[in-house]
Amino acid sequence: MGRVVVELFYDVVSPYSWLGFEVLCRYQHIWNIDLRFRPAFLGGIMQSTGNKPPAMLPKRAEYLQKDIVRMAKYYQVPLTFSEDVFQRILGKNSLGAMRFITAIDMTQPKYLEPLSREFWLRFWSQHEDISQVESILAVAEKAGLSSELTQKLLEMTSSPAVKNRLKETTEEAIKYGAFGMPAVVAHVNGKPHLFFGSDRLELLASIIGEKWLGPVPSAPSPKM
Repeated sequence: MGRVVVELFYDVVSPYSWLGFEVLCRYQHIWNIDLRFRPAFLGGIMQSTGNKPPAMLPKRAEYLQKDIVRMAKYYQVPLTFSEDVFQRILGKNSLGAMRFITAIDMTQPKYLEPLSREFWLRFWSQHEDISQVESILAVAEKAGLSSELTQKLLEMTSSPAVKNRLKETTEEAIKYGAFGMPAVVAHVNGKPHLFFGSDRLELLASIIGEKWLGPVPSAPSPKM
């Protein structure tokens, strides 16, 4: 049986995307999957589908603060909550960051995983800005990018090629049925199966015929 293609559509402003990202990274060498990272723009998905940020409903925002902390502990991801996080999310969007990530995906995909992780760490662990150029430069340095490559990528972010690529990826997620993030799409027997959120990965395992070993799996012992 061939490897199952699993696409992860994500935006670094989404905390649940980070949880799903880390768990799938842990499973990519345990399950028989071809994990493909698909950086997209959450703001575009929300606007296109008429969805609203969950924090706009006070009671839901109150619940999310507790839920995200519990999930982060369970998933063993260093995500923490700051009192102004919802204001930061609503006040500045992630478009610049996602264009930068898209540019690295188009040119140096080997950096895609560490770069994405550093954006999440900066925003959700260190509670710092990810929208300004200075912030993007700091993230790139942490991810191991050279200053020369970083400057090249920054120049690319304003190019039609990068803008169109991010737009197309976002539209592709919407065509699969995404209305938020993370959106995980597993291709089984020629059909795409959409899973929304980081708490549907056990169901994903069932659909692709793999075992769910919890959010922090250990690699199986080699066969003797």
